[in-house]
Amino acid sequence: MAEGMVVRGLRRVRTLLADGGAARSLEGKQLVRIRDLLHECASGIGGEVSARQRAGRLAETYLRLNDEGRASFLRIVATEFGPNPELVAKAHADYQAAIGSDAQWTAESALRNAMRSARLRILTQFNTLSHGVKFLVDLRADLLRFVEKDAALRSLDRELESRLGAWFDVGFLELQRITWSSPAALLEKLIEYEAVHQIRSWSDLKNRLDSDRRCYAFFHPRMPMEPLIFVEVALTEHLADNVQTLLDEHAPVLDAHRANTAIFYSISNTQVGLRGVSFGNFLLKRVVDDLKRDYPRLVNFATLSPLPSFRHWAEKNPEPWPQAFSAADLERIKRHLTPEMPQPADASDLAKLLADARWMNDARLARALQHGLLRLAARYLLTTSKGGRPYDPVARFHLGNGARIERLNYLADTSARGQQQSYGLMVNYLYDPDTIEANVEAFSRSGEIAAAAAIRRSARD
Repeated sequence: MAEGMVVRGLRRVRTLLADGGAARSLEGKQLVRIRDLLHECASGIGGEVSARQRAGRLAETYLRLNDEGRASFLRIVATEFGPNPELVAKAHADYQAAIGSDAQWTAESALRNAMRSARLRILTQFNTLSHGVKFLVDLRADLLRFVEKDAALRSLDRELESRLGAWFDVGFLELQRITWSSPAALLEKLIEYEAVHQIRSWSDLKNRLDSDRRCYAFFHPRMPMEPLIFVEVALTEHLADNVQTLLDEHAPVLDAHRANTAIFYSISNTQVGLRGVSFGNFLLKRVVDDLKRDYPRLVNFATLSPLPSFRHWAEKNPEPWPQAFSAADLERIKRHLTPEMPQPADASDLAKLLADARWMNDARLARALQHGLLRLAARYLLTTSKGGRPYDPVARFHLGNGARIERLNYLADTSARGQQQSYGLMVNYLYDPDTIEANVEAFSRSGEIAAAAAIRRSARD
């Protein structure tokens, strides 16, 4: 009964805010009351019903606050409910004195208890609400925005990330296939959350859920209508090399039982608040197992992936361009330039030419640029790094999960986004079940990148 009232209150506030209801700052008597409620949560005063009502009032208040108020709320939790430094210092001294004696293990337990933050007890109170898990995920999304300007929030962010990592352990998640018959509210979430290739209409979505397509998502039992991550799959008879062709609503539907290749063409994480909680690799492995069971003819499992940082890197690094584009390449390119196009003095100037998407519509110019762009992309994938890992975020994900760079595809995404990200290039990452584990180990141990011989030759040429 009490929890039902709390849940209805949270829903009412979410509706109010969605409809443009006023949000406010945290100040005056309300600030005092919030502190009192937080202290009661931290100390565990009262029974289970009281705890839920208290957590519900705090959550409802939080949702009514504007960004300034929410940042203040979180700063109170972060700075006023951490471990007691004096108790930690005493427990640490006792532990140091007890090392090697029978009392060491008791002292270790006492030190661990002293280090335990009251922040965790507060967060756990929210978790008891019916919509509490989603509330905490959204609260972490706020934290990730605020922590960039307020370092005092970092400890709270780390603790909440750790809690969410435990609550969203892959062992608790449910893999579900999403179909055209799934609830409309869930289908709307796919349209909202699609992060790679925008779903333009209901007919576009229906095409992506047709009989030669599959969509799988991970769900948490406490967030049954919120996909955490989903992957879209096309069943084909070849390694796909063009996303516009793959997403063509008017293309004939393939008999799925004739397919020998599964193309993962879009993977979308949906919850910003779960950043740092990784389950994408488990999703792909589970989906591969499901597909192999349903379609024994499938032998190839690959992606058609973007290179989201390629153009940004290329424009910031002119040095590799002359290595990728030979003098002969440059002469061929110049022969096909129209007077209004930028005239490159050398290969380092080609980024200015490629910034104008008109080159994609000139078949002869596009052919002249092809060899050099593919070489530049191969070097980008195999030689660039950031923090000791591949520079490209999509490459980091797939290589870290045991894939091999199989093929670069020229003009594979001619959309405005494809031009903006990678001059239209896309990559096939191949998941070979026989080599995945060896690739993961080599990549984790020494950063070794698995790549097809043709990719390696292109990077050396």
